[in-house]
Parts: sequence; C-alpha cells; structure tokens
Amino acid sequence: MQAVQAVMTGDIEQLAASWQRALRARKLSPATLRLYRIGVEQLAAHLAAKGMPTTVEHITREHVEDFISAVLDRAAPATAAAYYGAALAFFKWLVADGEIKVSPMTNVSKPKVVAPETAVLDDDQLRALLKTCERIDTRDNRRDAAILRVFIDTGARRAEVAGLDVADVDLNSGTIRLLGKGGSERTVAIGAKTVSAIDRYLRKRVTHPAARLPALWLGHKGRYTIAGVAAMVKNRGQQAGIGDIHPHQLRHSFAHSWLASGGSERGLMQLAGWTSSKMLGRYGASLAQERARAEHRQRSPGDRL
Repeated sequence: MQAVQAVMTGDIEQLAASWQRALRARKLSPATLRLYRIGVEQLAAHLAAKGMPTTVEHITREHVEDFISAVLDRAAPATAAAYYGAALAFFKWLVADGEIKVSPMTNVSKPKVVAPETAVLDDDQLRALLKTCERIDTRDNRRDAAILRVFIDTGARRAEVAGLDVADVDLNSGTIRLLGKGGSERTVAIGAKTVSAIDRYLRKRVTHPAARLPALWLGHKGRYTIAGVAAMVKNRGQQAGIGDIHPHQLRHSFAHSWLASGGSERGLMQLAGWTSSKMLGRYGASLAQERARAEHRQRSPGDRL
C-alpha cells in the first residue's frame, strides 16, 4: 500500500518509475529507455538539490528551464538536448495519463545543437580497411571482412549488423534481412563482392564450436556482440592507419557515397531504414560541405589577387 500511496502523491521519482514501465510495454530500444530514465532522474535530482517542487503538479516551466540551464553549464548542448527530450516525453505522458493538466514544457526552448561533421571514409581508406583482413586466411579474418563489407555495402546500423542470423542471409538473391529500430524489418540488397565475402566466411564458420547457433557472426564465446563489432571496426581502422573509427562512420560513408554517385534520396531512406526525411539533411551534410569546399577551390577569391 505504501508504494501505491507514493505514486498517488505525484512524486516525480515514483511516477518516473511508472513511466518506465509504460515505455517498456511499448518495446522501445534499451538505449532510448536508458536515456529517458537518466534524463528524468537528473531532473528529479536537480529539483531536490535546489529545494524546488518534486511533485509533478507543482513543477513549472521556470523549474525545467533552471534544470536545462544547469545542464548546459556543465555538459555539452547535445546532453542538454537529450535531457530536454526525456523531460518532454515524460510530461507528455503525465498529461495523457491524467496526472497533470498542462505540461510545464510548454514554451521551453530546446537547446540548440550544432551537429559535428562526421568524417567519412574515401574509397582508398575503405580498401585499406578491407586489406587488413587479407593478411592471414583465418575464420575471424573472413568474418571481419564480411562484416565490413556489409557495413560498406548497406550502411546498416551497428546493432542491425551484429544482430544478423544465418537465416537472414539469402546469397542466391543477394539480400539480407535487417531488424531495425522498434522491431521494424527491411530487406536490402548486397553486391556480388559482399555475397562472396559472406560465402567465404560461412565455409569457415562450420568449423566453429558454436556453429549450430542461429547467429551469423560468431566470436570466441558465441554470438559476436555489438560491442565486439565496434571494437573490431576500431582495431581494423588502427591497423589500416586510418585511426580510431566507429561503425557509424561507415553508415555516414555509405550515405555520402550513395548521394555523391547520384543515388536517389528516396532510395537512401529505404535502404537506411529512415522514416523521416530529416535524417537526409544530417547524413547529407558531409556531402554538401565537401561540394562547398570543392567550389571554393575553383573560385577562391584570395587566389584571384
């Protein structure tokens, strides 16, 4: 009865716990759940430390703005924007569930975030990356070569690539099935070289002690984890002399290459698994900036003097 009564009082921490249960029922990604939880926890801690109301019906716009301002003083704008998004979603849920009548987020401005330019890899760098897997013919080298080619060829997300099962691959049709955000599925094409790389890996995969597992990529202890894939990409980048790189750069590189070669924006959206055209602007930024730099090299005002 005490736990129920705590929720009835409108305490932000108790209601945040109820909100998390509601979010889990919607099958949001673990990363989103964690971000939302931390954002509201930080808000609750700030309110308590400043002696501000911690019952949701008494939290006002000014309280939220004080919290956002405090986050901006100690962290990057991206962090403040993420916490803003968590608070926005939390109070929206409270309104929908009848806990409060009006959200205190009304007229609270979202912190502005200038997206950094993500470095994309050119063809020579991608070739160097693949070449690191050719030094010795081992099962792991064949696996890593196939993973890298899937990233390069599809622009898939790290979790999508790591989560592939053997049954998701159709080498005859040259397609793979990806499980995206929110449980969405899409089937994308892969090129002949990627098909060959996966085929070569599968012929070595049968020698793995865990070969009966459904997972396509196998590490020393079974399914190759998301963290393992990220570490592999980073290590291969170092071996290739490129430096520390991450799978998301390969996704950006795919989008950049697709648009630079004349690929359609609609096609890119379908291949990348985007439901919003806003992502095109983010991923197309590197191409736009590169074009601007190329135009400047041709028209430099300073070079005319």
